Amino acid sequence: MQFQMHMAGRVFFGQGASAKVKDLADSLGAKRVVVVTDKTMQELGVAEKIASFVRGTGREVFIFDEVEPEPSVETTDKAAELAREKSCDLVVGLGGGSSMDVAKAVSVLVTNEGSAAKYQGLGLVKKPGVPKIMIPTTAGTGSEVTFTAVLIRRSDGVKGGINDDKLYPDYSLLDPELTVSMPPYVTASTGMDALAHALEAYTSRQASPFSDMFAEEAMVRVGRWLRVATWNGSDMEARSEMMLASFYGGVALANAGVGACHALAYPLGGMFGVSHGVANALLLPYVARFNSLAAPAKYAKAAKLLSGISYGNLGIHEVALACSEILDEMVMDLELPNTLSKLEVGIKEEHFEEMAIKAMGVSRPMENNPRKMDLADCVKIYREAME
Repeated sequence: MQFQMHMAGRVFFGQGASAKVKDLADSLGAKRVVVVTDKTMQELGVAEKIASFVRGTGREVFIFDEVEPEPSVETTDKAAELAREKSCDLVVGLGGGSSMDVAKAVSVLVTNEGSAAKYQGLGLVKKPGVPKIMIPTTAGTGSEVTFTAVLIRRSDGVKGGINDDKLYPDYSLLDPELTVSMPPYVTASTGMDALAHALEAYTSRQASPFSDMFAEEAMVRVGRWLRVATWNGSDMEARSEMMLASFYGGVALANAGVGACHALAYPLGGMFGVSHGVANALLLPYVARFNSLAAPAKYAKAAKLLSGISYGNLGIHEVALACSEILDEMVMDLELPNTLSKLEVGIKEEHFEEMAIKAMGVSRPMENNPRKMDLADCVKIYREAME
């Protein structure tokens, strides 16, 4: 047995943890801070609240609030231009995975020349970035503890990640209070994203006892608490447990990677603008059914963790297949789209081959998948997911 492990910097968890940003800015000696966020956080007053914590120490704060749901290279470059122009020495990412991914990219673009597109790939960042603090307001992406920033190139509609250890956040402030404002649909889709991270890391070719430990804890929490957090959003226990699940899923993802579900989901975002969480939620049951034959022990264990059911004397393959049924049921309970046709974004069968080619181009997740998948398999899964 051989494996390595890596975790992001210090993590603070608990209600009110976001206020720690003031002390951290002080300890880092930051003078000019850029808060990278989106319009929703600005409209809700959350961005200004975080900025006021930092301004209270006499520091200059600049708010960049133009991050899209599916963030682009172009927007990231614009945020980096602001950070460079103002000589920012601290980046705060506030929001969902999109804002945090852009913030992580901005932190290294301050010290590395050129566009974000130049660094899409593995290990291409030359110099360490300025310090970065992540404050998630959703419970799903785990971006606050990963080394990846996924961005769409508008030029060709392809999603690609900047993957480099220099993107690991220095600090993460996990404050469940900030997730209470999430509406049910966002709670559900981001929660399923956390589950996709955990399940795919758990069944990946790079899985280890370390990543398994975090993935299992994430799946138990999602299975028990996601429905509650979605339909009773003021339940702080459910919100806290889902934020913990997202964090655990992020740690598992950072150490074991993801698989074919993520690769197949990328074209939905890049070509049709489908949010990452919705795409993962929709495809996860179909990919689990495909993969369960190659990793029955892991999928059987996942079924038990998600459902809390022992499954008695059923055979391992029967229980492994039950995992996809549990995922199907979760998607329906959360009232998320369970077929491509329900997305209503214009996906047609004639798009499948192009989608499959782009999915196969996301090589690292595809290579990490427990069952080898080729172009025909991709098309088949898209076709199954259509209706």
